Amino acid sequence: MSHFAVVAPAYPSHFQAFEVLAGELLARGHQVTFFHQADTARWISDSRIGLRVVGQASHPPGSLDRQLRLAASPGTPWGLWRLIRQLAATNAMFCAELPRVLAEQRVDAMLCDQMEGAGGLVAEALGLPFVSVACALPINREPGLPLPVMPFAYGKDERSLRLCQGSTQVHDWLMTPLAKVLEHGARQLGLPPRRGLHQYLSPLAQLSQTVPAFDFPRQALPAHCHGVGPLRRTLAESPGPWPIDARRPFIFASLGTLQGGRLGMFEQIARACRCLGAQLLIAHCGSLGPAQEAHLQRCGATWVTDFAPQRWALAQADAVVTHGGLNTVLDAIAARTPMLVMPIAFDQQGVAARVEYHGIGVRLSRRAGAADIALALDGLLKNAAPRLEVLGAELDKAGGAPRAADIIESVVRQGQPIIAGACNGP
Repeated sequence: MSHFAVVAPAYPSHFQAFEVLAGELLARGHQVTFFHQADTARWISDSRIGLRVVGQASHPPGSLDRQLRLAASPGTPWGLWRLIRQLAATNAMFCAELPRVLAEQRVDAMLCDQMEGAGGLVAEALGLPFVSVACALPINREPGLPLPVMPFAYGKDERSLRLCQGSTQVHDWLMTPLAKVLEHGARQLGLPPRRGLHQYLSPLAQLSQTVPAFDFPRQALPAHCHGVGPLRRTLAESPGPWPIDARRPFIFASLGTLQGGRLGMFEQIARACRCLGAQLLIAHCGSLGPAQEAHLQRCGATWVTDFAPQRWALAQADAVVTHGGLNTVLDAIAARTPMLVMPIAFDQQGVAARVEYHGIGVRLSRRAGAADIALALDGLLKNAAPRLEVLGAELDKAGGAPRAADIIESVVRQGQPIIAGACNGP
């Protein structure tokens, strides 16, 4: 059996996906160890999964909450610059410390999030097979394809192509601190330098929670890319305690773990649902207190809670209001629930653009008021989205964590690229 190292960004949604994947590998007799700063232990609930702490000096205990506050609300361009430098510092720590600790732990292969270029870089330097995993939108580039963080849709016209090219150049300029760290790490590890996270992906297998039918049209996706769908536990969720009235529309609203404290957005959503006479369940992921919960109920929310069984709630909902986090959007597609997407940060703009492109929901600014939100929700409630059934069917057959584990085992066993459609399990 193999010992797998996991290198992922210090964000709860990424750790959650990798923990599900780790659970599948553990059930097959493998060993899995996460490598990150001490504070990430809070997100590992499976006691069988190991955590090898790195970054004691650069990322000491107690520092993660500050990092998450910046990620949740970078705000100004200066805040965005600080966030990019924060990502660069984490990659520098991995480049410096992973080679030694991986050797100590006798790791056989690595599972590297696409957003942590240092993982793939170190694996290449050590001669370890590795698999890249896209927990967010895949970062694989193609000419004319908008980057995941861009808010505009795919198009072949001259204006769209110019917009795509120009925005890519601006993005790469902003990411210069990270690019420099990875270039320096490559030289230190004896590898040729390169630029851009997309140049640090596995040549053996790349896994994505995004299935092809939800992405923009691609022409040059590598043959060893596999859309395995959501990495979720297969256990059915228990019903929530909220008595939903089937005679009235039911709306579920969640802004994810990092952005769950945006009281102003929830207030506008609640006022909109009051205008529509709709039932509203808000899940703020533990970011609001009792007084704020009571305020939202006065504004029009029917129920306000910290956490809700999301897949159950989406299965009951007539529509969902979301920040555009990929996990929530994929869960909504699986439940065939139309979406109002109000993106805030990261790749949420790109997710929203894909939701609009495929006609499975609408997008509004995160600063939209109650009247605009009510109008958008009313349209979702009145108009069917047949494309949801097509996309949902593709997710149903994507394979999830079991298929991902099959591909990973094939990489370790064969040591060569695993072509999509050619992997039938160990």
